Amino acid sequence: MKITFPHMGHTWVVMKALLEHLGLDVVVPPYSSKRTLSLGVQHAPEFACLPLKINLGNLIEARELGADAFIMAGGVGPCRFGLYAQLEKEILYDLGYTYESLVLEPPDMGILKFLKEVRQIIGTVSWWRVWQSVRIAYRKAYLIDELERVLQELRPREVVKGTADRIFSFSLSTIDRAKNNDDLNEAFGLAKQKLLHVPTDDNQIILKIGLVGEIYTLLEPFASLEIEKKLGYLGAHVNRSLYLSEWINEHLFHGFLGKKNMNRQFKDYSYPFLNHFVGGHGQESIGASVAFAKEGYDGIVQLAPLTCMPEIVAHTIFPKVTKECGIPVLTIYLDEQMGQEGVNTRLEAFTDLLRKKRALLDPLRTIC
Repeated sequence: MKITFPHMGHTWVVMKALLEHLGLDVVVPPYSSKRTLSLGVQHAPEFACLPLKINLGNLIEARELGADAFIMAGGVGPCRFGLYAQLEKEILYDLGYTYESLVLEPPDMGILKFLKEVRQIIGTVSWWRVWQSVRIAYRKAYLIDELERVLQELRPREVVKGTADRIFSFSLSTIDRAKNNDDLNEAFGLAKQKLLHVPTDDNQIILKIGLVGEIYTLLEPFASLEIEKKLGYLGAHVNRSLYLSEWINEHLFHGFLGKKNMNRQFKDYSYPFLNHFVGGHGQESIGASVAFAKEGYDGIVQLAPLTCMPEIVAHTIFPKVTKECGIPVLTIYLDEQMGQEGVNTRLEAFTDLLRKKRALLDPLRTIC
């Protein structure tokens, strides 16, 4: 069995580490591209959301490289993510691709079912080896997130734009090659040292922008047209409401792998505005925005695929958040029709307005 998975940001490093440590033959799809999207758009339902279309294209391209099984996380609630695997398998079957699908539903749907699904993937591998594989994979996710946080600080400050991104891209490959904790710590240490030596200009005014929204568009640069990077180059220190290691810890392991539970904190902050689950990360988008406002951020950018129901719910509540917390929100819905220049224009206008707001109205700002 040659197993693959759809891309979502840097998850390929984590999934590859996990599956290879379990002794499986892994096929990493090519990075998401215009061809990937074109394949997905061609074969997916027209009104399916953008992540499904890109995921489908990933699986078609992985099949061309010899993959015959794919693994995906499942889900519950109004978000359609939980149905992706079944729908993609049916579409692939109609196209003549005989894929075996392995879906990891979250443990809150039943721990026995979760363990049964894990056993289906690992075969006769011992649970001790599974635990060791999870530890090394999660460690990679955590260290990548730590490097990303450094990268987010450097983008608006670096003298030569793109320097930190090039170092980060190279660091991903060294972290990917690390086979044990010693190699991993060495790769992380060298990467962080290189990033911290990037020349910076600390005399400019740096905006602070919180990035919230649906997980796929937050983590996958191709889907979001690299909005996070563009905001950095426009002089904004960007912080996301969601990072990969946090999602793995909270969604698949209920906080067992780490102490920090931002998901719980964001839900607490959301209660005055949205006090119940609406699917996906809709509630967390509201809570994270309130948290960012309390920390003095200048603005919020909400990202979501077109027709994403949880984020549409959050979008309708943001005017109240803006009114009570004094923080502007820009919502960008993404699909295959979205143009690069249109997004650039909106981001440039938003950051210009935030700078004017800081200069003129900052003393009058209301902190909720």
